[in-house]
Amino acid sequence: MESQIATYEDAKLILKLYELRREAVLRKARHWLIFQFNPKTVEELFAVVHGYGSDENAYFRQVLSYWEMAASLVLHGAVKADLFLDSNGEGLYIYAKFHALREGYQAKTGRPFMRQTAQLIEKYPTARDIYQKMLKSVQAQTS
Repeated sequence: MESQIATYEDAKLILKLYELRREAVLRKARHWLIFQFNPKTVEELFAVVHGYGSDENAYFRQVLSYWEMAASLVLHGAVKADLFLDSNGEGLYIYAKFHALREGYQAKTGRPFMRQTAQLIEKYPTARDIYQKMLKSVQAQTS
């Protein structure tokens, strides 16, 4: 990981990301995505992805865009990766949760699923380790 010590600005940004996660609608959306939305097929996923105007579509977009924004902040150096990964594993969990559907998602859209999160995993060994552990956990839950 990075060798530089985190700055006061890094800490402020981490705390701001935490504060945003606590916002009522985002909290509800995160709960739905993690605990209630469990698509087994790409078609079930796309029913929500293309369910424009539904609460579920809004929740899906809000949670994914939040974690993609957070990963992008790390990738572009706005916050140090090691500090971010110390307390922000949920985006990696979501990436693991949709592991089995990512290829189908890309085939249908021509875009990778959670591109910024994928780059975070590829770039930082700590992120890769966390992701691998979460993937094993998800796979154990679904078998």
